[in-house]
Amino acid sequence: MAVNLVNLEAVDKVHGTRTLLDAVSLGVNESDKIGVVGRNGDGKTTLVKVLARQEEPDAGRVTHAGGLRLGVLTQHDSLDPAATVRHEVVGDMADHEWAGDAKIRDVLTGLFGGLDLPGFPQGLDTVIGPLSGGERRRIALAKLLIAEQDLIVLDEPTNHLDVEGISWLAGHLRARRSALVCVTHDRWFLDQVATRMWDVQRGAVHEYEGGYSDYVFARAERERIAQQEEAKRQNLVRKELAWLRRGAPARTSKPRFRIEAANALIEGEPPPRDSQELMRFANSRLGKTVFDLEDVTVQAGPKVLLKHLTWQLGPGDRIGLVGVNGAGKTSLLRALAETAATGGERQSPLVTGGRIKVGKTVKLAYLSQEVAELDPALRVLEAVEAVRSRVDLGKGREMTASQLCERFGFAKEKQWTPVGDLSGGERRRLQILRLLMDEPNVLFLDEPTNDLDIETLTQLEDLLDSWPGSLVVISHDRYFVERTTDRVLALLGDATLRMLPRGIDEYLERRARVQARAAAPAGAAAERTAGRPAATAGRPEAKAPAKPAALSRAAQKEMQRIERQLEKAEQEEAALHAEMAEHATDFERVAGLDAQLRQVREKRDELEMRWLELAESEGA
Repeated sequence: MAVNLVNLEAVDKVHGTRTLLDAVSLGVNESDKIGVVGRNGDGKTTLVKVLARQEEPDAGRVTHAGGLRLGVLTQHDSLDPAATVRHEVVGDMADHEWAGDAKIRDVLTGLFGGLDLPGFPQGLDTVIGPLSGGERRRIALAKLLIAEQDLIVLDEPTNHLDVEGISWLAGHLRARRSALVCVTHDRWFLDQVATRMWDVQRGAVHEYEGGYSDYVFARAERERIAQQEEAKRQNLVRKELAWLRRGAPARTSKPRFRIEAANALIEGEPPPRDSQELMRFANSRLGKTVFDLEDVTVQAGPKVLLKHLTWQLGPGDRIGLVGVNGAGKTSLLRALAETAATGGERQSPLVTGGRIKVGKTVKLAYLSQEVAELDPALRVLEAVEAVRSRVDLGKGREMTASQLCERFGFAKEKQWTPVGDLSGGERRRLQILRLLMDEPNVLFLDEPTNDLDIETLTQLEDLLDSWPGSLVVISHDRYFVERTTDRVLALLGDATLRMLPRGIDEYLERRARVQARAAAPAGAAAERTAGRPAATAGRPEAKAPAKPAALSRAAQKEMQRIERQLEKAEQEEAALHAEMAEHATDFERVAGLDAQLRQVREKRDELEMRWLELAESEGA
């Protein structure tokens, strides 16, 4: 029988004039893996601090089981800045001791990419003081995961982790026997890890069984039956539920709710995006050219990030850009943005070879990772109306600045808050809002999900669903990338840009194979060769390994050629869609174009199949 490790009984907690926890009673048992969600400022962090006894409740009681081994990751670490990574993570253990521990090896490899901590200047002997906040946070997480715990409490553990790190952490926490309470806005991570959900709302905590997908349905069903929430929020929840049930399979393996109720809830709900209609709008707003890159080389300082890149971002393209840290994702967007700022007349300083051509009608909005500074004395509504008072969302939809502020979580009274009094997440929301108010037709989003809660993310996704333009998203939030984009491109650290037909799953598989090869003992092959009798040195089999290498080069060359052909096929398909929209009343012309479109799609399917065959046989 499961034993409760922590109990909260009628707990109250007030900050200032706000009641964050109101008579909350909860329990965490030894088999629980709990995800905590809710709007920013509603009390998620306060809840886990009270649970971990880092803050005392104003009323009620918090009890821990005797001898409870508790590990807590807060948003601010307590690492000694004068200590080394080695001292904080493995303590006084000798190298042969910790290197012989499979758990420690797994944590170091999963969080840092190798036992020698390749991203740190002196590896394990790097002093912590000068490191960035993200690096310090990974060290704190590694220290916690290496220790033996009965209960782990994590506050935003995926912050500063890339897609690979998040995937590894999800698998690690699933496999651990420790109970878990985790605050995070990463919905894919919640679906992978959580078996229960706590939704913190207005002082109350609502409990749900299952991961994020189960929570979305249960909450929507609860709201539908109770009819307590306003129509716009209900529609958002239904829309996200429809996406979950139509999207990638096996988002949840726990079908706890009636299928009939789910079908009734999403009956008649259209797909999140009408891609063909958006493509037609995008063509009318952008023309045929957005960004054309011809033999482009992108360089940051002495490091060449991309070599001889030929690629086209077309009207209506929705691209997710993933890759290893330092591979050049942000630099690529900066190169495009800096070139666009001159109307294409001058190339970005990052472009050291080739040419970027910019469409004449391009109106670019670029959300960088840095929050733009605004006059702190401005009110929220004033900061938005300084850009525009009304915005056209397409398809005859128009919203005022005040209405859009409400969509982004700034209620009427909050719209008169000075910008200087906003939290980091609220400033991020305001930054995105100001960008959309300027009615761009090309949107670059670099880590847009930072500091945003789940409800704000669903609002942003809903707006992007009907936004007609070209979109490029860099994000470690896998759910957001899959939800808002149609294709995934990757920078794998080899100065090339690759299309991934199977998306982020394929990216993770490729990275896992690269890491597995790197982790193999470097001298293993040499040792095997050295151990052979001298008489075998001249035999034909000694030269056999050269053939697979040659075949691999040939396969990679063919894969690159196929990728170019696939891009060309996609451009042809987009051009045919545009021509069909232009001649919609000429039925004979449309019929001929439709026949061409079918041929292009068949060709694309054949190319994709061949690409996948090569990827599997090559093992790259």
